[in-house]
Amino acid sequence: MKHRVVQLATAIALALTAGGAAAQGMQDVTRATLDNGLRVVIVRDTLAPVVATEINYLAGSDDVPAGFPGTAHAVEHMMFRGSPGLSKDQLAAIAANMGGAFNADTTQGVTQYYFVAPAQDLDVALHVQSLRMRGADMDPAAWAKERGAIEQEVSRDLSNPSYKFYEQLQAQLFEGTPYAHTPLGTRDSFDKTTAAMLKQFHDSWYAPNNAILVIAGDVDPAATLATVKADFGDIARKDLPARPAFAFRPVQAKTVKMPTDSPYGSVYLGYRMPGTLSKDYAAATVLASALASQRAALFGMGMDGTALFGGFFGQFMPQAGMGMAVGIFPKGGNPQPILAKMQSILAEAASKGIDPALVEAAKRKAIAALEFKKNSVDGLANAWSGALAFQGLDSPDAMKQAIEAVTPDAVNALARASFDPAHAVAAILTPESSGKPVAGKGFGGAESFASSPDKPVLLPDWAAHAFDQLSVPRSTLSPVKTTLPNGLTLIVQPESISDTVEVFGQIRTNEDLQAAKNQEGVADVLGGLFPFGTTHLNRLRYQQALDAISAQAHAGARFSLAVPSEHFAEGMKLLADNELHPALPEQAFAVVQRQVAGMVAGQIQSPDFLARYGMDKALLPAGDPGLRFAKPLNVMRLTLNRVERYYQQTFRPDMTTIVIVGKVDPAQAQSVVEQTFGGWKASGPRPDVDYAAVPANKRSQFHVPDASASQDSVQLSQTIDVTRDDPARYALNLGNQVLGGGFYASRLYRDLRDKSGLVYNVSSSFNLDKHRGTYSVSYGSDPDKVAAARAMVIRDLKQMQSEPVSSSDLKRAKGILLRQIPLSESSFGGIGGQLLQLSIDGKPLDAMTIAGQHYLQLTAPQVQQAFAKHIRPDDFVTVVKGPMP
Repeated sequence: MKHRVVQLATAIALALTAGGAAAQGMQDVTRATLDNGLRVVIVRDTLAPVVATEINYLAGSDDVPAGFPGTAHAVEHMMFRGSPGLSKDQLAAIAANMGGAFNADTTQGVTQYYFVAPAQDLDVALHVQSLRMRGADMDPAAWAKERGAIEQEVSRDLSNPSYKFYEQLQAQLFEGTPYAHTPLGTRDSFDKTTAAMLKQFHDSWYAPNNAILVIAGDVDPAATLATVKADFGDIARKDLPARPAFAFRPVQAKTVKMPTDSPYGSVYLGYRMPGTLSKDYAAATVLASALASQRAALFGMGMDGTALFGGFFGQFMPQAGMGMAVGIFPKGGNPQPILAKMQSILAEAASKGIDPALVEAAKRKAIAALEFKKNSVDGLANAWSGALAFQGLDSPDAMKQAIEAVTPDAVNALARASFDPAHAVAAILTPESSGKPVAGKGFGGAESFASSPDKPVLLPDWAAHAFDQLSVPRSTLSPVKTTLPNGLTLIVQPESISDTVEVFGQIRTNEDLQAAKNQEGVADVLGGLFPFGTTHLNRLRYQQALDAISAQAHAGARFSLAVPSEHFAEGMKLLADNELHPALPEQAFAVVQRQVAGMVAGQIQSPDFLARYGMDKALLPAGDPGLRFAKPLNVMRLTLNRVERYYQQTFRPDMTTIVIVGKVDPAQAQSVVEQTFGGWKASGPRPDVDYAAVPANKRSQFHVPDASASQDSVQLSQTIDVTRDDPARYALNLGNQVLGGGFYASRLYRDLRDKSGLVYNVSSSFNLDKHRGTYSVSYGSDPDKVAAARAMVIRDLKQMQSEPVSSSDLKRAKGILLRQIPLSESSFGGIGGQLLQLSIDGKPLDAMTIAGQHYLQLTAPQVQQAFAKHIRPDDFVTVVKGPMP
């Protein structure tokens, strides 16, 4: 099939071009509209041998039957249970074999299905998407199982107070329209939903003339277009149902008050705004960005002590959107002054308008963000899907043009129309304690579950050939590594995919090992002071300088810069000034000190902290530095002098790595870094910031109450005698891909979700440091399902120890890890993060390729032996956060 498609590529491409495909502004974008109405956009991006495919169906929760708000969401779930000609197990195996992202998202007006995979697997990804457009298996028995999983997802989201407020906000802002409910759905409606209803929704809306296919990556556009034609061309168009009408009513002012399990409180002030299809959408995005600026009054609330943090964000749907001011207050604090201040700021924005300088800065930032989208293969695909499917535009460039045309007058007119206090919805989420942890008597119960034998999945011929041969992919990276005279490590990876540069930096520090006794919290206070500018530029002038070059920078122990390549040197000068010469003003110290103390006071009483700290106490010996944590009294006893001393002791060039990715020559980058960071000096010996080894933990379990949760969050963890440099890590990582990796094809997913519907998601992972390591399994489930799910986890782990994994599972796990090599190089963020971590860990920069060679050679008995030697299934510490199981 593939051979035939390639042979026909040129002829079909020419025919489609004559019928409507054309180059769009630049030669790397190709469009086509098939005879059946399917719109196709192919964007060539050579950053890495990776491709992203996104099929956008122009239907979502807007289009569901009355009383069944989650129908579109349920159909999305069922699309992963197979299609005619492709079983559920085959689909799971294919997705896992590709090694990348394979998922979906349901919104109000669009349901999106996406693959991110090695470019070599494009034909397989497209064929899968075409089969799922043709039909999905809506078997009643399969829906009964999937209903259990989707109800776990509902419970998870409804355990989040912020989500519950979001539901109420939508209901208030959009009463009487389809937007009055979220796409999630409800347990009651899912209980009444039938498989036949789901099939009807799919058959009605999943049509080529109601879809937009976006393909971005390192592909041959002509051959790709031919493949699309072959896979999708004979799918019949459909007569689409009528779409719902939107008749928005005036919003009635309302204040919502709710408890939260968060360590801090939140104040929200929401307004209805234009949607993505509105002529005012560009102005709305600029308005939201201007209000969110670090130079604006809302952010200033967090800088003058009015709030712990202040800001603004917008969320936009096709027909309407919402703008939201937010202020954060400490537990026990008074939210009313923050609410009053937010109301005053937005009233002034409506009456006096927005500072024109902030409007222009917001425009530059939004336009630069479109260029930065090119720095990720899937980000580029998202940009095109957003423009075409969500914004109704011709391309991301059309959004750029719309933003460029926005005027201060247009922004001010929208502010006047939107920020009417008579139509505002306010919310106050107040933190409340849920109780102290309680030792458990055991959550495992006496359940026994029979395990069905592993059966190799026989893939269809069109997919099998893609995964026949395993080899270590060639990395496309060629980083240049240099050590400056002051000990700073510099790594440069040139990339020409965009006119931008991204910088990723880290200083190896560890407060637990470096802070003086009773000075816990000093690192947080120091981190909170960097936004106050430098000794040369106060915070507003510093941010103004960044805005002038469309750059974003963050300073601290982890620091970063994103800047157009033409302003790289200027951006590095500003970043270095903040990193090496922070202002650390006395007045700001007093503000940040109170803020951190307030945050800490709430944090140490929060269920999340109690669960995390309880786990650490059970895993680590008494007195271990990892058990140190900040208390309000520690923070309030700090002085600015102590913070400055900690900065001088811990911020050292010989503990620092800088990675630069983008359109920059390595010699130029080195010259700029030497000019900006070369004068930085260290004194005294390099500190040791790695935790010491610890003994094996003992089995224990406990429960942390969380009054706001309806679902339990469960974590099983244990210390292991494996570190990040131990050769055993390769076999353990490979085995973990069989057990908890590969998502839909993993044993834990299959047993806990697919077969039993006990959980919505489950994951397992290793965390390996220089001298210590841990292994963890996490899942969320209803309280009455915690024990059954835990028993299955233990059973599957013991099976990993008692018998070798099957040859098909082993091959799939190897394929996943090998394919992750190019996938990890498909974005500037992925490249920068990978090179930074490898350098910080003292590993060679080609460590991913070296690991691939190890994975290729490993055998099933070696994996079995590693799990038998290093994992102790009966010695987990089990923490359950939420209702009592």
